[in-house]
Amino acid sequence: MPVAPVEIEIKLPARNAQAVIGELPRRGFQLHRSRRLEVNWMFDDDNARIRTGGCLLRLRHSGEDWFVTAKGPACTGKYKAREERETQVADGEAFRAILNLVGLRERFVYERYRTTWERDGGELALDETPLGDFWELEGREEWIDEVARELGCTPADYLTASYARLFREHVAANGLTIDAFTFEAFGAQAHR
Repeated sequence: MPVAPVEIEIKLPARNAQAVIGELPRRGFQLHRSRRLEVNWMFDDDNARIRTGGCLLRLRHSGEDWFVTAKGPACTGKYKAREERETQVADGEAFRAILNLVGLRERFVYERYRTTWERDGGELALDETPLGDFWELEGREEWIDEVARELGCTPADYLTASYARLFREHVAANGLTIDAFTFEAFGAQAHR
């Protein structure tokens, strides 16, 4: 039986992102995917069985590409680790209709602009979100710690929360009435 692929990752506040980006080639990072808007829809049934089971089913539109991702329950501590399965989908709108047909609905949407670099088997992503910019580091634990140090961060800076959780916490803490983690929703709320 094949071993399930496990994603190990953290997020970090992206301080001085533009200055860091200029240093990445010198530090051995290769640009993997240039900046592009990603729209992510989370699907669940009417009883929220996927979310309450600690899992995730996501449909992502990234540039011209569509991907479906399933993630298992997360083990969190210093890092977040969870099984992840992902595949490209030829027709995202048709796949969304299939999910709806079997009783799964869009329960949450989030947007980000993402740029990714790779080095030594790990991936560094800059995520520009409505809440601000974050680095996401995915790879071996030692690789994550090494790159975090290069970014001027310590384990005290590590975030293992999902963007959905960061969004819910921000909305609750600031008394906002938005239900979508999108640039448009945050912009409309800010101008009230």
